[in-house]
Amino acid sequence: MNVRRSAAALAASAVLCVGVAPAALADTAPPASPSAPPVIPSGLYGKNDPTYDGVWRQSFALLAQHTVGVKPAPQAVDWLVGQQCANGGFASFRADAGAACGATTMFDTNATAAAVQALKALGGKDEAVKKGVDWLKSVQNEDGGWAFVPGSPSEANSTSLVISALAVAGEKPAEVRSKAGKSAYEGLLPFQLGCAAEPASDRGAFAYQPVDGKLLANGDATAAAVLAGLGKGSAVVPSGTDTPAAPLPCPGGATDPASAAQGAAGYLAEALKKDGHLTAVTPGQVLPTPDTGNTADAVIALAAAGHKQSAAGALEWLKGNSAEWAKGSPAALGTLILAAHATGTDPKSFGGADLVSQLNATGPAPQGADTSATEVDGDAGKGSGNQNVWWMIGAGAAAGVGIGILLSGRRKKNQL
Repeated sequence: MNVRRSAAALAASAVLCVGVAPAALADTAPPASPSAPPVIPSGLYGKNDPTYDGVWRQSFALLAQHTVGVKPAPQAVDWLVGQQCANGGFASFRADAGAACGATTMFDTNATAAAVQALKALGGKDEAVKKGVDWLKSVQNEDGGWAFVPGSPSEANSTSLVISALAVAGEKPAEVRSKAGKSAYEGLLPFQLGCAAEPASDRGAFAYQPVDGKLLANGDATAAAVLAGLGKGSAVVPSGTDTPAAPLPCPGGATDPASAAQGAAGYLAEALKKDGHLTAVTPGQVLPTPDTGNTADAVIALAAAGHKQSAAGALEWLKGNSAEWAKGSPAALGTLILAAHATGTDPKSFGGADLVSQLNATGPAPQGADTSATEVDGDAGKGSGNQNVWWMIGAGAAAGVGIGILLSGRRKKNQL
């Protein structure tokens, strides 16, 4: 999971363009000029501008470190805790964490959900976790789901991320209900393509949001929904069992969140068979290109569902093709570490790379960690290095059409 943030940046632009929200970027601090380097806080992982992904990338860096037994630097944890607003929510990034959040703060359900997962895993941050959970509950839509920006229509990605965070924090998503009485799962399951889906190969997939009233299969939404349906977070404990993923049973379809998750896992397994990875069509291109980030998320989802062998081909593809995509990116490296951990793979020997050392080298040195990074040899990673550039250029041109349409086509995996 990583460049949901590039979509977030463009989503913010879309909101402002169409007048859906007030001046919501008041708490961010973009560079003074296009050529000025971003100011990176000393406790933050990553060297790129954190305006749209600071909390997200920090959360996944800390979660990945903790998952593989690395004790994060205290200043890194303190930075994340300090980003939380008094009401419990998080913005994508606040340059001045000492200033109170207010009416112009653009709260971010995705960043809040990621921070809740990380802080719960680290331990000792119960108050921050509880405040985050309470805030997420407070912005639940009447249909039971959540949006990236509170108050916008629900979508499967954000709903799934919030459900996973709630489950990790000890909540029961089926009992988390909106003011209209709809549960979190009632907000998620309507986004699944059922037995009537055309083509039939899309059965079990989840859509981001309806497009002209139609649900379209989306790998990002589907992988996130698997974890949510199983009541799991991104840090998946390797399973002791391994069964082949099966398609959504038809007729009948899913009967509960767990069976919906298994049907979604079946869709992912089938989608990975052709090339060993998921694909996406980026703006300006005719043919689909490898979607590295969603492929990593699919591996995590399949492992969580107990289907490591169904993820094996994609895992091998990631070993040989993710290096350039993940280079210097805390969120991308963290996602790969979580994919390795979920499948019982050594993240310190991943296609010739030590992912843990590479992640550690992007920020403050963890306690007792060796921060030397091991580069991947050969041509690994060439498949998706420029994907984020084209996505941001193309999606930026579409910002004026509104946040819902923009985000329905997003690919969060093209790391900023």
